[in-house]
Amino acid sequence: MNDNSIEIVRYSPDMAAEWDNFVANTKNATFLHLRGYMDYHSDRFNDYSLIALKNNRIIGALPANRENSTLFSHKGLTYGSWLVPTKHFDITTMLAIWGEMSKFLKSNGINRLIYKPVPYIYHSYPAQEDLYAIFRYDGKLIESNISSAIPVKNALRFDENARRAVKAAKAAGVTVTESSDFESFWHILSELLQSKYGTKPVHTIDEIKLLASRFPENIKLVAAMLDGKMLGGSVLYKTRHVVHAQYIAASPDGKQKKILPLVFDHIINNINNDDISYFDFGISNEQGGRYLNEGLVMQKNGMGGRGIVYNTYSIDI
Repeated sequence: MNDNSIEIVRYSPDMAAEWDNFVANTKNATFLHLRGYMDYHSDRFNDYSLIALKNNRIIGALPANRENSTLFSHKGLTYGSWLVPTKHFDITTMLAIWGEMSKFLKSNGINRLIYKPVPYIYHSYPAQEDLYAIFRYDGKLIESNISSAIPVKNALRFDENARRAVKAAKAAGVTVTESSDFESFWHILSELLQSKYGTKPVHTIDEIKLLASRFPENIKLVAAMLDGKMLGGSVLYKTRHVVHAQYIAASPDGKQKKILPLVFDHIINNINNDDISYFDFGISNEQGGRYLNEGLVMQKNGMGGRGIVYNTYSIDI
């Protein structure tokens, strides 16, 4: 490799410290891209993460897994992307990385890339060079999910229905607090998902407890309580600039007492970290974005949420 060329190599476990150090200093990564998070489900995915090197120095990292002749950025994560530095990086560098990646994938029998860019609200500095590269390489939008987010420093007031719900929950004696009782919440969440959608949480109770123990400052449970009993709440993922509601659930009694607007009122009003710019309610879609849960969108809209898309692209190699 000459001094100006870019080389693509596969990540290997002996590079974990180097990977984490680079990722922690990029402009578009979150704690989800650290190996301590990514590797909790390594038994379910064939890790095929890539690293871009220039002058033997990492200039890009792509969390990814392989299935046959397709590379995914990464199926076990909400979003993937080439993770890149703020300084000494521009669109020409991204195009060079993309070109070398295409050669590398083709030479290794991979002919398709499924790519999930990190939504811009998670960026610490503008980082959409990959979207332009996708266009240049004839990528196709194959999935678009709509989330609802709030700029916390300029948040809209809750609408009348949401304000009434907050008052009703308070009048019923419901309080909101941070909790470590993931078991009780998981029971509520699992029953809700099974009865409503016939599904289970993405994480098992053991997995979420493991991740919360690894990332205690990033993964929090906020719970609505009444007479010592949990009625529901939200598991929050706190990244550098966004607080994201990873899971939301209320028991039948919690739903009747309208606890969720109170939970989110508490969360939004207690974000006092100057680096946090957005609260993200999460997506309101099923079927890869083809189905929109309009009632869910209306609820989030009533609490000030407005649209942010989580897109997925397919690129032929």
